[in-house]
Amino acid sequence: MGKGRTALVTGGCGGIGAAICRRLADDGFTVAVVDRDAGAAVGLATALPGTGHVGIGADVAEEMAVEAAFAAAEAALGPIDVLVTAAGILMLRPDGNRNAVAETPLDEWQRTQEVNATGTFLFCRAYARRVTEPRRGARVVTVSSVAAQLGGYRSSSAYIASKSAVIGLTKGLARELAPYGVTANSVAPGLIDAPMLRLSLDPADDARAAAGIPLGRLGTPGDVAGAVAFLVSADAAYVTGCTIDVNGGYRMQ
Repeated sequence: MGKGRTALVTGGCGGIGAAICRRLADDGFTVAVVDRDAGAAVGLATALPGTGHVGIGADVAEEMAVEAAFAAAEAALGPIDVLVTAAGILMLRPDGNRNAVAETPLDEWQRTQEVNATGTFLFCRAYARRVTEPRRGARVVTVSSVAAQLGGYRSSSAYIASKSAVIGLTKGLARELAPYGVTANSVAPGLIDAPMLRLSLDPADDARAAAGIPLGRLGTPGDVAGAVAFLVSADAAYVTGCTIDVNGGYRMQ
C-alpha cells in the first residue's frame, strides 16, 4: 500500500502518533517521526519495521523549527508524499479538571492554540509550499477531536477551539490542493485509551465512560491509525475535505 512512499508524522511519539507511525511503516511507508523529544523520535524511528526511517526533534509551534524539520525529512527521505499532523496538547488543572472560560489564563489559551492549531498550520503550509505540480498519491491527514464537534467531553474550551480550527484549516487546504490531486482530510478521535485521555480519566472510570459509547469500549490508538491508513490509501483517492469520526458511535452525524 505504501511501498516506495514517504510520510512525515508530527507528535510521532505520542500514543496516537506512535500508532500511526507503526501502521504506516507496516504498510510500507518510510517514515519521518517528528516529536519535541528528539531522542524519543530517533528511538521510535529505529524500532519501526522496515528501513530508512528517521527521527527528528522539533517544537511544532516554532516556525523555523518546522521549516528545519521538514527540510531534514526531505534530505533523508526525498519528497514527502504523506503528512500526518498528530501533535497536540491538552492543558488541565492539577486535579485533572478543565478550566472554565472565565478561569482560563491567557498563556494556557495561547499555548494550546500554538501547538494544536498553529503547529498544524505550519506543517500544512510547509507541505503546501512544495506542491507546485500534480502529485499522485499525495495526502494530508490532520488530527482533530470529537471535542471540537461536541463542545468537549473533559476538554477545555481552549482545546475545543484549537481542534475546531484544525477542521476548518483542513477543508480550506483540501480545496486549494485539489487541483494538484492532493487530498486533505481530518480524523476526529473520541475517547481513545492514550496518555492524553489519562490526564482526565482514571482507569477506574473506564467502565462508566465506555457505557456511554455504543460499541461499549474505549478506542485504541490503533483504531485511529487504521482510519489514517485508509485516508492515505488508493481507496481514499476520491475522499477530500472530510472528517472521519473514530469514536465508537459516541457522536453520530
